[in-house]
Amino acid sequence: MSDLFHHFINGDLHDSFAYFGMHKHGSDIVIRTFFPYAKSIEVINKNNNNSLGFMNEIYNSSVFELVVKKGKKTPYFLRITNSHNHVMDLEDAYRFHSIFGEIDRHLLAEGTHFKSYNKMGAHPCELEGVRGTSFAVWAPNACRVSVVGDFNGWDGRRHIMRYHPSCGVWEMFVPHVSVGDVYKFEIKSKDGKVMPLKADPYAFCAEKPSKTGSVVHGVQDYKWQDKNWMKSRDADRNSPLNIYEVHAGSWKRKNGGEFLSYKELADDLIPYVKWMGYTHIELLPISEYPFEGSWGYQTIGLYAPTARFGNPEDFKYFVDKAHQEGIGVILDWVAGHFPKDEHGLGCFDGTKIYEHEDARKGEHKGWGTLIYNYSRKEVKNYLLSNALYWMDVFHIDGLRVDAVASMLYLDYCREPGEWVKNEYGGRENIEAVLFLKELNEVIYRKFPTAITIAEESTDWGMVSQPTYDGGLGFTYKWNMGWMHDTLRYIKQDPIYRKHNHKDLTFGMLYFYNENFVLPISHDEVVHGKSSLIGRMPGDEWQRFANLRVYLTMMMTYPGKKTLFMGCEFGQYDEWKYKGSLDWHLNQYAVHKGAQLVTRDLNHLYKDEKSLYEFDNDPEGFQWIECNDAENSVLSYIRKSDEEHMVVALNFTPVIREEYRLGVPEYGYYKEVFNSDSEYYSGSNVGNLGLIHSDKIPMHGFDYSIKVCLPPLAGIILKKK
Repeated sequence: MSDLFHHFINGDLHDSFAYFGMHKHGSDIVIRTFFPYAKSIEVINKNNNNSLGFMNEIYNSSVFELVVKKGKKTPYFLRITNSHNHVMDLEDAYRFHSIFGEIDRHLLAEGTHFKSYNKMGAHPCELEGVRGTSFAVWAPNACRVSVVGDFNGWDGRRHIMRYHPSCGVWEMFVPHVSVGDVYKFEIKSKDGKVMPLKADPYAFCAEKPSKTGSVVHGVQDYKWQDKNWMKSRDADRNSPLNIYEVHAGSWKRKNGGEFLSYKELADDLIPYVKWMGYTHIELLPISEYPFEGSWGYQTIGLYAPTARFGNPEDFKYFVDKAHQEGIGVILDWVAGHFPKDEHGLGCFDGTKIYEHEDARKGEHKGWGTLIYNYSRKEVKNYLLSNALYWMDVFHIDGLRVDAVASMLYLDYCREPGEWVKNEYGGRENIEAVLFLKELNEVIYRKFPTAITIAEESTDWGMVSQPTYDGGLGFTYKWNMGWMHDTLRYIKQDPIYRKHNHKDLTFGMLYFYNENFVLPISHDEVVHGKSSLIGRMPGDEWQRFANLRVYLTMMMTYPGKKTLFMGCEFGQYDEWKYKGSLDWHLNQYAVHKGAQLVTRDLNHLYKDEKSLYEFDNDPEGFQWIECNDAENSVLSYIRKSDEEHMVVALNFTPVIREEYRLGVPEYGYYKEVFNSDSEYYSGSNVGNLGLIHSDKIPMHGFDYSIKVCLPPLAGIILKKK
C-alpha cells in the first residue's frame, strides 16, 4: 500500500475513489482519508454522533485509516485536530456518490447534451443533506484532475476527482464549498506533467481581471419581470430592427474613470436607448476575457458575464430592465477562436482537445489565437450549449456571431502552404459549415423567436437562408458591401461624387440574395479609419450635413440597421476602449443636431411600416431615379401594404430648386422629415406645407412632384 500512497501523494492516482472514503473489506469497513499534518482524526457516525474510532496515520503524516471490525456502511464525518490543536468537523468528499447519471454521461459522450451547463461547471447544491458544490470538467486525456481553491489550500492532492471514461468527464462533490469560493482545476497529463492551473470552461462567474480564478456561482434562479416581452417577442423579418451597438466598458464611465456596473448601465443606458428610439442593444462580447484591448473578442470564460461590471444576477437585471422597456438585447458571440492564455482552453488536459492538433487548422496566425475543432462532438456540444445558455438563463434575444468568414474558409488569412485542403480538395471548412447550420437549427428549435446575425464579409451564398434550402440558417447577415461602398462614397469631396455614383446604387443588384443588416460598427471607427464624422469632407457645417444625409440614407434604405455608439452624435475622436464617449460634445448645436436627427429617424423608422415591412422583398423598394450622377441625387420609394414614402437625397452642397420626381399616385405629399432643418443645425431649406402632384409623367410614373432639395440633405415625403 505504501507504493499506492506514494503515487497518490505525487498526484499519479487515477481513481482516488477506489481507495479513499468508506469501503467494504471482507466483513470489515475501511475508512481512509488524506489530510496533511493532522494531529488526529476521529470518525463520527452521523446517524447517532457516536465515535467510530480514531484513524491511524499510515503514510507520511497525511494518509489516515480506520478499520471498523464487522462494521456496516454508514454516513460519517471527520473530527480533525490540527497541529495547532484546533478542532474542526469536516465532511469527507470521498464518501459521496456520483452526481452523473447514465443519461448525462451518454448525452455528453454523444455531444447532444444541449443543457450541459446544468451538469458541467460548479453547482452549489445539497447532497445527502450536506451543502457543498458539485464540480465537473471534461479532460478525457488527463491522468488526474483535482479541484483546488482556498477551501483546500490549493493542494491538488486533497480533492482528486472521479473519472467517467465513457464521456471523459471528471466530477466530484466537495462539501462546505459555497457561492463565492474561488477555484481552478489542477490537471496532470498522461506524460506526468502538471499543467498550469486551468479556469473552469463552464465557470458561471469569474474573478475580476487581472485575476483568473473561477468563482462558484451556479445557475441561480432569478425573478424575471419580462413576461410580456418574452411572450410578444418575435423574429419576424417584417418587423423593425434597429440596433445600437455598445461596448459596455466605454459607453460611459464614472468621473474617476471606473466602469459603470451592469445595474448602473441598466439605469443609464436603457433610458437613453429608449429615448433615442432603438429597438435593440447589441453588446460587444461580455463573456469573461483577460485582455482589455481585445474588447471581449478574445474570450476565455464563455459562460461567465465579465466580472468587470458585476455578477451574473446584475447582468440579468440589465436584460430584465431592457425587456421591461421594450428593448431587446443581442450579444456578440465568439465561436471562431479563443486566446492562448495558459489558464484557458489551450492544451487543456495536456493534449489539444478544444483546438486542432495541426496548427494549419488550429491557429489564427494573424490574431494569435486558437481555433475550435468543430469536428469534435464534445467541442461542438460545448459551443451549442453556450449559445442556448445565454437565451435560457439570461433571456438574451439574439446572437451576432463574430468572424463567420474566418470559420468558413480553411485558408482565411493564410498563405499557400499554411493551410490544409478539405477532403474534397477545397478551401471550405466543412466541419465549421455543419456546426453553423446546427447552431441555427438548435437555436430556432429551442428558441424560435430568437435571432442570429452573421458577420460574414465574403460572397458565401445563402448565409441567411434556411438550412433545409441549403443555407447556413442565420436570420440576418451583415451587409459589408453596402458599408464599404457607401463609406467610400461619402468621404469623397462632393465635386467628385458624380464619378462614384454607382457606390450608392450597386448594392441593390444583390440586395435580395440575403436578409441584410446595414452595419456601421465599432470596426469602422478604430485603427486609423477615423470616426464616422471624421470621414466627412468639408468644413464643420458640411461635415455634419454629410453625416445627417448619410444617416438619412441608411435609415431609409432597405435592410435592418446597426449603428455603433458615438456615431449618433458625431463623436470626433476614434473610439477608445479605455475611456468614455465624449458626451460633453452634445452641448454644441451641431452635435446635438446630429443626435436629434438620429433620434427622429429612429422613431420615424419604427413608426412607418413603409420603412421596414418589406425590407427583404422587392415589393418594398422602387427606384425613382438612380442614375442622376451629374447632380449626385438619389431618389426612391419605400412601400408597405398600405402606403408609401418618397426619399430624395442630395449629396452636394448645391440647392436643387424645382427638382422633379416621379411619383406613383395623384394627390398631396407632405415633407415629414428634412435633415437640413434648423432644428438639426441645418440651413432650413425645404418644402413647407403640402406638395400636390402634377399629371406630368416622370421617371416611368404617370405623376410627378416638384420639390426643393436642400444642400447635403435628405427629405422624406409621405402621401397624404
